Amino acid sequence: MNLLAIMVNIFFPWLTFCSIFAGMSFSLHYQRPVVSWLLVALGVLASATSGFLAWKTAEREREDMWYTFAALALLLATILAAVFGDFNFWVNMQPYYDIENLNTYPSVDPARERGQQLMDSGRVYFADNVALDMRKTMGFKNLDVYCVAPIVSKPWKGEPPMDTYDFWAVGTNCCSGVSSDFRCGEFNNKNARAGLRLMREDQRPFFRLAVQQAEAAYNIKAPHPIFYYWMQDPVEETNAYKNDGFKYFLLGMFTHFAFNCFCVVCALFAFSKLGRY
Repeated sequence: MNLLAIMVNIFFPWLTFCSIFAGMSFSLHYQRPVVSWLLVALGVLASATSGFLAWKTAEREREDMWYTFAALALLLATILAAVFGDFNFWVNMQPYYDIENLNTYPSVDPARERGQQLMDSGRVYFADNVALDMRKTMGFKNLDVYCVAPIVSKPWKGEPPMDTYDFWAVGTNCCSGVSSDFRCGEFNNKNARAGLRLMREDQRPFFRLAVQQAEAAYNIKAPHPIFYYWMQDPVEETNAYKNDGFKYFLLGMFTHFAFNCFCVVCALFAFSKLGRY
């Protein structure tokens, strides 16, 4: 029994998985994406090297099945790490890094400020007299329903109504799209008076279409709409992105270790039956 080969095949594919998974999930992917994909290429190269060694030992009529196993295990580890790491990055970590790199604005009054002034906003805290206008909600359906509601200043007595509506609360599949029934985010939280910027570029055009429908339906203007998730504490929500990213990473690490150990045990059992362990 080749104990060295067994230990190498337990830990080397797992360490390869962890390295690539981390590189694809976290700040390296955000700041230097080319380097993170080079890690993937190195994983493929390691698999190819192990396959080459398996071929060379077979040429010398010294079949070493652990080289073949290592080649397959490394290739699988590389593919899984690249796929799940990329997913973790786009879903959890990129929104976190994007928001952290944007500005935070306090005491924003939609009646006095315009969307162009807050184009670099990530977290926004609105003034005390700000709320969602449930009379002007709208939904645009394209498989999912993209729901929008204007964030407005409650007019004080004698003040004219708002002339532009550039700040919108958004959500998906939380309204019917045909009536004023916006149920997105913390819509029913009386303490909610803040917004976390929508960072999903693939969703932004559909929310823009919903706003255009609202402009036509309610005869309002929204020349530079900015979209936010309506909530009480955007800092906590931002940190939740980071926490979810690290939880997903740790889950992937332990799951792959257990999976790889299982594969090594199965391989050891199979090789022992063939007399090639």
